[in-house]
Amino acid sequence: MKTVLVVAVTLIDEDGRILLAQRPSGKSMAGLWEFPGGKLESGETPEAALVRELHEELAIDVEESCLAPLTFASHKYEDFHLLMPLYICRKWNGFVSPQEGQDVKWVPLRDLRKYPMPAADIPLIAMLEDML
Repeated sequence: MKTVLVVAVTLIDEDGRILLAQRPSGKSMAGLWEFPGGKLESGETPEAALVRELHEELAIDVEESCLAPLTFASHKYEDFHLLMPLYICRKWNGFVSPQEGQDVKWVPLRDLRKYPMPAADIPLIAMLEDML
């Protein structure tokens, strides 16, 4: 079974809300809400991938030094195994502006479970509840 490495981030705003992005139609798991991020390109570190993905997807600029590793998800889907480090970030430049047609929402931690998420993301909520 193929292992897929992706990286995600918990962006936390000044009010303590967490940014969720909705997977657009046409992608696998369309309509589900997730933490922003994406696949690593060849030779890319997880931090560099997040800097690139956040710029491409949300038009914000993040310094690698502002990304702190928090936890990770390891989940077996039907046709691949997902390994996903999750970082936390409270500081970036610019305003979140979705660039790929996805919806985004700033959500209080207590409300995260109200949003349908990919199976790999769901256990991360408990980790965030324990750590934030």
